[in-house]
Amino acid sequence: MVDEFLFDKEMVYLNHGSFGATPKDVFEDYRRWQLELEFSPVQFITKKFKEANNRSKEALAKFINTNPKDIVYSPNPTTAFNTVIRSLELNEGDEILSTNLEYGALDRTWRYYCEKSGAKYLRQNISLPIKDKESFLEEFWKGLSDKTKYIFISQITSSTALILPVKEICEKARELGLITIIDGAHVPGHIPLDLKDLDPDYYTGACHKWMLTPKGCTFLYVKPELQDGVDPLIISWGYEADVPGESQYLDYLEYSGTNDSSAFLTLPASLNFFKKHDWLEKTNESKQIIREACKEFCDLLNTEPLCPVTEEFLGQICSIPINTTDPIGLKEELYQKYNIEIPITNLEDRFFIRISFQPFNTRNDLDALKNALIEIREKRPDLLS
Repeated sequence: MVDEFLFDKEMVYLNHGSFGATPKDVFEDYRRWQLELEFSPVQFITKKFKEANNRSKEALAKFINTNPKDIVYSPNPTTAFNTVIRSLELNEGDEILSTNLEYGALDRTWRYYCEKSGAKYLRQNISLPIKDKESFLEEFWKGLSDKTKYIFISQITSSTALILPVKEICEKARELGLITIIDGAHVPGHIPLDLKDLDPDYYTGACHKWMLTPKGCTFLYVKPELQDGVDPLIISWGYEADVPGESQYLDYLEYSGTNDSSAFLTLPASLNFFKKHDWLEKTNESKQIIREACKEFCDLLNTEPLCPVTEEFLGQICSIPINTTDPIGLKEELYQKYNIEIPITNLEDRFFIRISFQPFNTRNDLDALKNALIEIREKRPDLLS
């Protein structure tokens, strides 16, 4: 499958989780939309884009089981979440219950708005390794108080690459009358996503990661009864629209000025690629390989997995604890000397090597990483012990 992508063939690419990768077919579709934009900019932006955008949303909505009228595209999850968080009624004393496993940029976003409002962002400590779903849920809900108003949690975490029991959290939150805001950046195209079944209040997922679209394509879902409360980050023609559309939500968020939004239009091409190459079936094989690799690399590095090594907690990405005092140096050594692109992530005072495995990867890629780590440990104990 590697020939279907645009990679530098000398590189071992084990970092799909950070920014994704786009197949040649999908990238060509992206370029086609860009050429149409340049061929007739006015007609494209004022007429054709809306029609194509609606078709793209319809394709995506079918894939994630939701109504296309409830989703809008955004350049990235951080922008989408800033739109949501800025729109919330945060009052002094309100609490947002989260975990200490969340994405750093969004931790910062919450702290920023909480400092302005007097609300409190509570990062409930989750013990690692996670023993089982029940122990995770018990530990998470210990952070609940009578001041809790919102739940913010990742369905798949960034630094630790863990699938969390978000469905159970959404169910209990509804019983308690709490609002759920779910970070699904790593979910679409990675593990099954059914928004009607999950029933969150707000959800965002990156399409430029595991759905293989070009960079800059994310969706934001907002439950219909909450949509009128979402304000745009940028006030533009959708406010007091001359020709109002189907909802204020769509008017406010779907046009914020001149942009190249061609990436938004590539979802049909991405889903065609999935179908053409039996991609989802192939990714099931990748998940099995990564679970086997998790155990192998933990044994190699004398560490323990962060969770039970099962499909309940691991998809196509896993984080292996490592012992290093120079994570930046280790990452650079792997890239500069061994041509291996892989991140070294961190959670508080712990470091992890995070392996992503796609159908374009082979076991030879894992062997290359394994041999590199063995050599580094022998020759560069300052980087890896």
